[in-house]
Amino acid sequence: PTPFPPGPATRLGLFVGYQHPKLLELLHTGNVPLVKTLEYDANLMEHIKQISPNTTIVARYTPLKQLELATMDPAAEARQFVEMLLPIATEPKRLANIDVWEAYNEPTVRNPEEMKRLADFEAERVRLLAQAGVRSCIGNFATGEPALELWPHFFSALQAAKEHNGVLGLHEYSAPYLWFGSGPYQLQAGQDEGDEGWLTLRYRKAYRRYLQPNGLDIPLLITETGIDGQVLNRPGPSGLGWQDFADFWEQEGRIRTTAADFYMEQLAWYDAELVLDSYVGGAAIYALAAPTGWASFEIVGSCADLLQQYLAVHPRR
Repeated sequence: PTPFPPGPATRLGLFVGYQHPKLLELLHTGNVPLVKTLEYDANLMEHIKQISPNTTIVARYTPLKQLELATMDPAAEARQFVEMLLPIATEPKRLANIDVWEAYNEPTVRNPEEMKRLADFEAERVRLLAQAGVRSCIGNFATGEPALELWPHFFSALQAAKEHNGVLGLHEYSAPYLWFGSGPYQLQAGQDEGDEGWLTLRYRKAYRRYLQPNGLDIPLLITETGIDGQVLNRPGPSGLGWQDFADFWEQEGRIRTTAADFYMEQLAWYDAELVLDSYVGGAAIYALAAPTGWASFEIVGSCADLLQQYLAVHPRR
C-alpha cells in the first residue's frame, strides 16, 4: 500500500480489549489521542500515560447490567453506581491516569420520560464522582441513537458534565462502508445529508441542532467506531466487523491492494471529517485486542500496522 501522506493531528484512537504489545507500539508514535478500555489495570494505565502523556484514557467498569429506564429511581441508581465504582476509580494510579469514566454502555432510550431518568442518573453520578475528583463521560449511546428529538431531555446531564469538566460519549459505526448513511450515501437515491450522517457524522446533527444553540457543546469522544454490520437499513451482505466485508468490498471493486488498506482508507475519511470539529477529542477504533466474540473487528495485524504509519504522519500540534 502507498504510505499515507502527512496531515493534521489525528483524532483516531483505540478501543483496547486487553493488554497487547501493539498498543505500546502505537502509543510510541506519540499521536494517539484516545484510548478507551475495559482493561483498567492500574499499572497499565500508568504505563500508557508514561509513554503518551497526552492520550485521553476512558474506562468503563464491566460487567454492568442495563439500566431499567422505565422504572428506576435515578438518584438511588446513581448512588449505587458510584459506591461500586469509587473504590476502583480512586485507587491512586487510576485516579492519576484515567481521565474519565463511563457508566452504562449503550442505554436504550425509547421516550422522553426514559431520557429524563437517564439524564437525572447521569447528572447525579457526575456530581457524586466529581466530589471524589473523578471525571465522567456521559451518554455513551449506540450508533444511530438517541432519536434526535430526545436530546433536549438530556440537557440536565450535559449541564452537569459542563460544570464538572465532563465529556459526552457517542458510538458511531456504519456498514458496509464507514460513510454509509452520511452525505449522498443513502438507501434512497437522491437523498443527501450534506456533511452530516444518520450513523457516522450523526453527532453533527445533535451538536448543531441541540447542543450548540443551548451552550451545551461539551467535548465529545467517539468511544467506539468502525464497521459494524448490525446497523439497520443498510445495503450489503450480513456480517459483523470489517473483516466480514472484505469479500463484498472485493466484489464491488473497491480494494486496490488489501482489505485492511481499504478499511484504513475509510478510517482516514472519517478522521478528515472529525478534525473539522474542534469539540471532537478522538474516536476509538473498535478494536485493538478485541474482546472475546468480536474477532471480525480485530485490527491487530496489517490494519494496525497501517494505522501506525498513519499516526506517525498525523502528529499532535
